[in-house]
Amino acid sequence: MTTHVPDIPPVLGLHHFAWRCRDAEETRHFYETVLGLPLVHVIRQDYVPSTGEYCPYVHIFFQMTDGAYIAFFDLGDDTAALPSPNTPSWVNHIALRVESRAALKSMKERLEHHGVEVLGVTDHHIIESIYFFDPNGLRVELTTSAVSATHMLALAARAHDDLAGWTAIRRNLPAAATNPSTTQP
Repeated sequence: MTTHVPDIPPVLGLHHFAWRCRDAEETRHFYETVLGLPLVHVIRQDYVPSTGEYCPYVHIFFQMTDGAYIAFFDLGDDTAALPSPNTPSWVNHIALRVESRAALKSMKERLEHHGVEVLGVTDHHIIESIYFFDPNGLRVELTTSAVSATHMLALAARAHDDLAGWTAIRRNLPAAATNPSTTQP
């Protein structure tokens, strides 16, 4: 008996990325006043729609110019999400795109003016980025493209071969090299 596998409908883009925040107003100030993302929607519920469990919360959404959102849940207990204990702090982050290197430098100056510690501008060959933490401990990257679309297409053409190469090397790494808690970036 053959089971029909449906075609893959295209994923059109990011709708929202959601994260827990310690304080909705503190988070609003950072994302709206400092980063310039407008607060566009607030959901206030006592019960979680997907599970039905009782958990009073507010869900806040900030819109980016491409129509995607970054969103946060304030559960009213003054608690931020905990970092992953088995993952270095530089790994888990959200990267938001700005239009140019000049915009990246301007955002770095703006963040520093507001007392935010910023790392970079860091050259990643295909992008340039700055890094900082929001009030909830979420690592945020602002980035801009450093190469042409043609260059990115050339990289995409070899991406599977590059991953296969890493997979072959990874199998032979010593255990300490694959355990993030014992290595420093």
